[in-house]
Amino acid sequence: MQQFNQELMNFLTAARTPYHAVAEMVRRFESAGFVGLHERDAWSLEPGGRYFISRNGSSIIAWSMPKCRGLEDSGLRMVGAHTDSPCLKVKPAPELYRHGFLQLGVEVYGGALLNPWFDRDLSIAGRINFRCTDGALDQALLDFDRPMAVIPSLAIHLDREVNNGRAINAQTFLPVVLGQAEEALDFRALLKQQLRVQGVDAVEQVLDFDLSLYDTQAPSLLGLASEFVMSARLDNLLSCFIGLDALLAGDTGEGALLVCNDHEEVGSMSAIGAQGPMLTHVLERLLPQPEARQRMLARSMLISADNAHGVHPNFSDRHDSNHGPLLNAGPVIKVNANQRYATSSETSAIFRDLAAREEVPVQVFVVRSDMACGSTVGPITSAEIGVRTLDIGVPQFAMHSVREMAGVQDSWSLSRVLRRFYGQETLGG
Repeated sequence: MQQFNQELMNFLTAARTPYHAVAEMVRRFESAGFVGLHERDAWSLEPGGRYFISRNGSSIIAWSMPKCRGLEDSGLRMVGAHTDSPCLKVKPAPELYRHGFLQLGVEVYGGALLNPWFDRDLSIAGRINFRCTDGALDQALLDFDRPMAVIPSLAIHLDREVNNGRAINAQTFLPVVLGQAEEALDFRALLKQQLRVQGVDAVEQVLDFDLSLYDTQAPSLLGLASEFVMSARLDNLLSCFIGLDALLAGDTGEGALLVCNDHEEVGSMSAIGAQGPMLTHVLERLLPQPEARQRMLARSMLISADNAHGVHPNFSDRHDSNHGPLLNAGPVIKVNANQRYATSSETSAIFRDLAAREEVPVQVFVVRSDMACGSTVGPITSAEIGVRTLDIGVPQFAMHSVREMAGVQDSWSLSRVLRRFYGQETLGG
């Protein structure tokens, strides 16, 4: 478990944006012998082969072909997660110059908790698209990798009622301070300079970018017994890493797949989101004949892994008293009668049986009946491809904050169950 959590923190450090998360997953898959495929090419898949594709550089699907039987007889053991997290994105024309301060305008991505973004050491990372000096178009990942921006709070002396509640105006409160100068900033020139620092020299013109702010504080273990992990983007890179770890460890000969989509935090409706066709396109290429594909899906199951709300000791009344998950007490089955989660009694029973075989405790979450329930990629993917689905998650605090908290036991426990799931010969039914 100690090694697992150290690798988790290494992954979180590298995965500062969805693009960086996928790049790190690609690196790990390639090191384990997975073969990268391109959607524009013809595929030749071998029994027992291990493959991956990425789309837009921010969504990825990796899978293992069964060794001794066809996919229609094996089925697929699938795990789904998402690569994106709520954050602040740099606007396309971000330059602001006010009172001698260089600032950038930002846009809120997803349902972010905004207060924790103030007074943090922030940096910028993402993808840059540019024209090369030879006229070709290219792209590269960029990371300033140092504290370079901040959103300063207003002093309490100038807002005496701030501790009694203050709404944050995303347009006027959130522009970040980069520094001071006597003239306005040319942001694209700054990006070109940083690309040169990173060894990308043949840039004639930066054409566009997709950049996010991130907190530079490194992931850490804390607590009297180091029982908690603190990091940015635990929702949902924690699940991406758990699925990655389980797939790399589980070369069992069965059909196994991991899908990590972008854009979950904004509804999943995109070419690379769970409500888009990416997974369907892969399944159609694995088994082009519709009847064979349906037989495969009837033998398959998807586990949607996305973090759950742990019982906060200061706000325990926000949970149903019989369904309040505790940190370090096991992964959480998420249930909702209105199908905001895709769990059924059948898929829940399968997971409980797998967990029991690993001696892993299981918890259950049901939202209070007088509160609205969130959702995941589970119901979306289940509806798109028609597969049995379970929603599971590691309990955490401070979901959608700039820095989140989970238990070190829970991630390791879920990885062990998913390893067994990937190797399970049959999935009931």
